[in-house]
Amino acid sequence: MPVRIEGARVLVTGAGRGLGRVFAGSLLARGAGTVYAGVRAPAAATDAGFVPVRLDITSEKDVAAAAERCADVDILINNAGIMRFAPLLAAPDMTDARAEMEANYFGTLRMCRAFAPVLAANGGGALVNVLSIVSWFANPQNSSYCASKSAAWSLTNAARIELRRQGTLVTGVFAGVIDTEMGTAFADLPKISPQRVVDQALDGIEAGAEEVLCDDRTRAVKAALPHDLAEIYPAHQARWDAAHPS
Repeated sequence: MPVRIEGARVLVTGAGRGLGRVFAGSLLARGAGTVYAGVRAPAAATDAGFVPVRLDITSEKDVAAAAERCADVDILINNAGIMRFAPLLAAPDMTDARAEMEANYFGTLRMCRAFAPVLAANGGGALVNVLSIVSWFANPQNSSYCASKSAAWSLTNAARIELRRQGTLVTGVFAGVIDTEMGTAFADLPKISPQRVVDQALDGIEAGAEEVLCDDRTRAVKAALPHDLAEIYPAHQARWDAAHPS
């Protein structure tokens, strides 16, 4: 189900910086009719052409208000999320895991539930979830984030089944480390530019793609899933053991 960008009315969550801001700017450059920039503080969306919308995806009130304000949307890009760089069992408590799950999983689910009927009313359109290479494996240094993105991957696949009949394209976008503020902690890993991620994601929407794998590392990890215990985890075990010798 290809979906055209030109003339579309699009809401991008987390549009105040990083990948979300690049999404919003690129949508305008491709001729989108309206680009709603979902941000916690509307003053952060000062770029010309953006329509700022106050939106904290962990807030039921904000999400409901956004669905009413942006009732003409035919593309939703769920980009907002957080990363706390916390393990699951070695963390002092569950605060970070709860925060990541609330934003990355429940926040995304909240947006999907609120905007599914909006998309249906506007002809189907597209629902795009920005996921991650770690949807498919757990990096022990960052494993609570991995768990939240794995949950969001499952959500995306389930939403695709539920929304196919109404004509909504559901696309998952996967990348390794993106060269944004969030990616600065991973100095030893190759990075992909946010513009390359966005270009591939938008091309994928227009091609009707259900998954967009943005870089070689992501494609390699997806291909390794049938053998993940042997091919993916030994290196992460070694890294964990080196960082925690006791």
